[in-house]
Amino acid sequence: MIPHDPIPQEKSVAVTRGLREAFGVTEIEDVRRITKGHNFAFVFRIVVQGRAYLLRIMMRKNPMLGPEREFTCMKAAAEAGLAPQVRYTNLEDQIAITDFVEEAPFPAAEALVRMPATLRALHAVPPFPQGVDHLDTTCMFLLHPGAARDGFLQKFQAAHVLSQTETEELFGWHAQLAAAYSCHERDMVSSHNDLFKPDNILFDGRRVWLVDWEAAFRNDRYADLAVVADLVVANDAEEEAYLQEYFGRPPDEFERARFFLMQQLVHLFYAMAFLWLGSSGEPVNRSEKIPEFQGFQRRLWAGEVNLADKETKTVYGRVHWEQLGRNMRQARFGEALKIVSG
Repeated sequence: MIPHDPIPQEKSVAVTRGLREAFGVTEIEDVRRITKGHNFAFVFRIVVQGRAYLLRIMMRKNPMLGPEREFTCMKAAAEAGLAPQVRYTNLEDQIAITDFVEEAPFPAAEALVRMPATLRALHAVPPFPQGVDHLDTTCMFLLHPGAARDGFLQKFQAAHVLSQTETEELFGWHAQLAAAYSCHERDMVSSHNDLFKPDNILFDGRRVWLVDWEAAFRNDRYADLAVVADLVVANDAEEEAYLQEYFGRPPDEFERARFFLMQQLVHLFYAMAFLWLGSSGEPVNRSEKIPEFQGFQRRLWAGEVNLADKETKTVYGRVHWEQLGRNMRQARFGEALKIVSG
C-alpha cells in the first residue's frame, strides 16, 4: 500500500458526501491506496473515527459498466456474511465504503476446506441478477454464441498466437466441450466469477471474505468451483475432499464429470485470454521453459506472482495451455464427455 496516493480530485466531493452520510463526519484520519488488483477502480484503506474501512471508487466511464449489479451482489453477499459489511454506496457517484479486512496468512491446506464451504454458502444466496454476455469474464463466455464470443474466437484464430496445428486442436477441444456441456437450471446460482485472482479472497485468521464484486452475476456453480480448485487442489484425493466439502456428501459420477469438464473450459478460457493479452495478438515465443501448473498456481495463491505485466500473462496462458493438453488426452476426458452428454 502507498501512503501518499491521494483520492482523485474529481471524486473528493462524492467521498465527502459519503463520509457525511455514513459516519456523520467529513474528515479522513488516514488514507492509503491499495495497489494490488482493482483494474477499474481506485481502492483505499481509510481511517475514520479511529477505525479502518475500505473505500472503493469506480472509474469506468461507460454507463453500461455502472456499478448497480456490483452493488446489488456485494450487499447480498454481505448480508450472508460472505463480504465485509457495506457502510455506504452511491450509484451516481460510483463509490462504496465497506469494512476493512486485516489479512492473515491463508495456507492452501486450510483453503482446501474453507473455500468449498464458502462457495457453498455463496451459491445458496438468493439469485443474483443475470449477467450480460459481452461483459462475461468467466469461462462460460466460451459457451455463449454471439457477436462478442465469435468475434474473439475469430481474432484469436487470425492472429496465429499458437501454431496452426495447435489452434486447430484448441478449436476442436472447444467444439467438444461446447457440444457436451449444457447449462442446467439447478446449477445456475449466485456466483462471484472472479476468484481466479487470490486478491479477491481475504482471510482474517477466523473466516473467509470475498471482495470485488464487479464480475458477479448468476452463473453455473462449477465455474467458481473450478477456478478456486486450480488454486488449492493439487491431486485426486484433494479434489475428492474439496467436492465432498462443497456438496456435503461424496460427489456422484455426474458431478465429478461436470466439474472435470468445467476445469478444461477454465484452462481453455485462460489460455486463450492470457496468451492474447500477453502477446498483444502476436505469435507466442515458445523458446522459454515454463513452470509446471501446480507450482505456478501455488505461487499465485501465495501472492508471489503478479499478472499485471505482459510477460507473466503469457506464461500464465502457456501454463493453462499445457495443462489443458495433458488433461484432454486423459481417458477421463472421454469418460466425462459420455457421462455429461448422456
